[in-house]
Amino acid sequence: MEDVAIGIDIGGTNTVFGLIDRNGKNLGEGSVSTGSYSDIEMFLLALYEQINVLVSNAEGKMQIKGVGIVAPMGNYKKGTIEHAANLPWRGIIPLAESFEKICRKPVLVTNDANAAAIGEMMFGGAKGMKDFIMITLGTGLGGGVVTNGELVYGHDGFAGEIGHIIVDPQGRICNCGKRGCLETYASATGIKRTVFELLADSNKKSGLRDISYNELDAKKIHEEAKKGDQIALDVFDYTGKILGKVLADCVAFSNPEAIFLLGGLANAGKYIFDPTKHYMEKDLLTVYKNKVKIKPSELDGANAAVLGSSALVWKELEQ
Repeated sequence: MEDVAIGIDIGGTNTVFGLIDRNGKNLGEGSVSTGSYSDIEMFLLALYEQINVLVSNAEGKMQIKGVGIVAPMGNYKKGTIEHAANLPWRGIIPLAESFEKICRKPVLVTNDANAAAIGEMMFGGAKGMKDFIMITLGTGLGGGVVTNGELVYGHDGFAGEIGHIIVDPQGRICNCGKRGCLETYASATGIKRTVFELLADSNKKSGLRDISYNELDAKKIHEEAKKGDQIALDVFDYTGKILGKVLADCVAFSNPEAIFLLGGLANAGKYIFDPTKHYMEKDLLTVYKNKVKIKPSELDGANAAVLGSSALVWKELEQ
C-alpha cells in the first residue's frame, strides 16, 4: 500500500488536485470548477467526490496520509481562508475544519507562496537549505520566508506578504487598495503596466506597440526582448531594479542563503534574473554582498501549487 498526500490548489476559476507520494511524484490529478459553486459546502462535497473517483481509478492501493490545500489568503495557523477577493465565498471560511468533517483526514491550509516554499524545500532546489526566500511572480507577487528550516507564519499567520511592501507611496493602485505595492510593478500584471508606460513615454520602435493590453503577457514581452527590442529590454531592467531593491531589504531582515523565483515572469530567465541580481547586489549591505544566490525554482510550474500543498502534509509528518 502506497502512502500519498492529496494536494489541492484552489483558484478563482478552477481547483486542481493531485495524489502526491513522498518523493513528489504525481500519481494522478483532476480538477473541479471553483466558480460553479457559490456555496462552500457544496464545493467541498463535489471536490471530495472527484478525489474519490481519482483514488479509485489509480493503480494499486493507497493510504491517504493527509490533505494540503493552497488557497488565496489561506491561513496555516487557523486553517481558514480570510477575505479572499478572487473566490466566490466571502468572509472567513473555516476550510480545514469543514473539509476534515467530509474527508476524515487531517487538513492543512496555506497560501500559494508558502506552499511553494515548502515544496521547494521538500522536492526542489532548496533541499538541505535552512534559510531561503521563495518569490512567486504570477498575477500578483507572493513571498514565503524560511528561517532555520521553518516557514515564518508570523503572529496571525500572514507573514511573508512581500508583494505588498510599498515601493512608491504615490505609485500604482493595487488591488489591495493601497498605492505603490511591489506586485503592481514586479508581477505578470505589473510588467504589462510598465510596458504601456514606457511606450507612452518613448517614440522608439517596438513590436510591443502592436499588442493590445488584454493580449499582452510576460511571454510576449520575453519574446520581444530576445529579438533585441529596446522597450522590452528596458521593461525587464526597470522591473528587475524595483524587485532587486526590495530583495535587498528582505536579505537584511532574514539573511537567506538563496532566493527562488517561480511563476510566469520568472520564465523570462536571464532577462529578469540578471537585472534583479544586479540591483539587489547594488543595494546590499557589504556583509551580504555576493553571498545570496537568486535561482529559478526547480518545481514544475504547472504542478507547483499541488506539489507545494502536498508538501504541507509530508512536512507535518516529518515533524
